[in-house]
Amino acid sequence: MKRILIISDGKPGHLNQSLGLAEALQRRCEHVQVETVAALKPLQALLKLSAGRDRQLQADLLIAAGHRTHLSLLALKRASGAAAVLMMTPSLPKRLFDLCLIPRHDRPAIAPNVVETDGALNRMQAGSKQPRQGMVLIGGPSKHFGWDSAQLIAQLESICDGTTNWLLTTSRRTPEDFLPALRVMDLPGLEIVPFEDTGPGWLATELPRASQCWVSEDSVSMVYEALTAGCAVGVLAVPANAVSRVSKGVRLLADDRKITLYRDWSPGTTLQSPAAEFNEAERCAQIVLQRGLL
Repeated sequence: MKRILIISDGKPGHLNQSLGLAEALQRRCEHVQVETVAALKPLQALLKLSAGRDRQLQADLLIAAGHRTHLSLLALKRASGAAAVLMMTPSLPKRLFDLCLIPRHDRPAIAPNVVETDGALNRMQAGSKQPRQGMVLIGGPSKHFGWDSAQLIAQLESICDGTTNWLLTTSRRTPEDFLPALRVMDLPGLEIVPFEDTGPGWLATELPRASQCWVSEDSVSMVYEALTAGCAVGVLAVPANAVSRVSKGVRLLADDRKITLYRDWSPGTTLQSPAAEFNEAERCAQIVLQRGLL
């Protein structure tokens, strides 16, 4: 039995990335156990780092994301002798880690232990598609994006033409005025399920069934999850506060024709899927195995 140890800073987004890679490795390898442990406090990590090898700590691969995990990752690497995979641009020298999986919008310098990824890895899996089923994922204002409910509803009005059954859900960030204004429009083929009415695993069940998915531009992680679920993905325009790394990532996907920006979409047409399957977790898992890190 091989053991993968995920070091978590407690942030769901970071844990989702680590689990995406770990679960992809489990699908490729038999007898792999995955466990999650909390990141050590800085002093604890430094003490463990200085203590050297710990024969009681059994691990074959360490995975982490988030700046608060860096010291813990290195400390447990030294203690266990396991390879360390970091899923971001490190704040410590890259050479300290066996593999750094870094989004290409961060423009990482080329190095033997650096692999560029299209965005953050995730746990989504493709499923059996329903030809006339689509999803709409709505976010809300963020550090990088503003909001305009009227503009967004106008885009949805042109998309909901009755030819596709759309299942729309919101997020905790969605402004309170959005859904009441949308319901008044009574758009054909649109079913609304507010995020309050969704339970654990709801999106992971529904998204793989959708053949098409529109995502508001602020919800960048959802863009990558929809692609991983095998959907043809369109991106709804929202006001940008400034050009950011995350917005550059979306533009790179559009340049590669992996997604369609609303401004480039022709009403009445079906969104087009990427030419190749999109699953960064599976691709990176293969790289981990090819390099003999597990």
